[in-house]
Amino acid sequence: MGQSKLLYAVGRVVCMPLFKLLYRYKTVNKNSIPENGGYIVASNHLSYSDPVLLGLCQKRRLFFMAKAELFKNKFFGALIRSLGAFPVERGAGDGKAIKTGEDLLKEGEIMTIFIEGGRTKNGDFMRPRSGCALVAQQMQIPVIPVCITVIGNTNHIFSKRVIHFGEPMSPRELGLTVDGGRHELKYASNKIMDEIKKIREQDLSEYKKS
Repeated sequence: MGQSKLLYAVGRVVCMPLFKLLYRYKTVNKNSIPENGGYIVASNHLSYSDPVLLGLCQKRRLFFMAKAELFKNKFFGALIRSLGAFPVERGAGDGKAIKTGEDLLKEGEIMTIFIEGGRTKNGDFMRPRSGCALVAQQMQIPVIPVCITVIGNTNHIFSKRVIHFGEPMSPRELGLTVDGGRHELKYASNKIMDEIKKIREQDLSEYKKS
């Protein structure tokens, strides 16, 4: 896929102090991702900064599905490819993007999916899409729910963030079998989303006072 490990490492060094200053982000339970093996990270999506924040919170490298429109600019497209992003045609059942993600998982990498399929405009959760559950079903790979929570004024672009990693949810726990149908995908998607919602409730209660 042409990702540059050097560019990724340099990007982390450059971005970490800047993002600490801008977002004062706090990471919770970052060690829930095992050191080895393929996993899917399923996160909510609030802003363009989310992929960077997620990447900064983990020692292991994260790979991302990104909307195809971001790759139209050749320079920017090449840059984000080198940092681990690959394009997906939203709403089109993009088989190529799914195959790319599956190949990464086979190689023991971490694929990150924004489970709502796009950024929320008002901070509220949106309906989960089935792509995350579909990959987990086909690959029989655990899903790690993550919630990015804004603490304070949700309308302020640089409000404090809490990035909270949940515990891995196995395909069995999600009710996903290799030969399962759409009802399994809907159930699993809602279960992952429910876990993300629980994390937000916990973090708002825990950190809004601070």
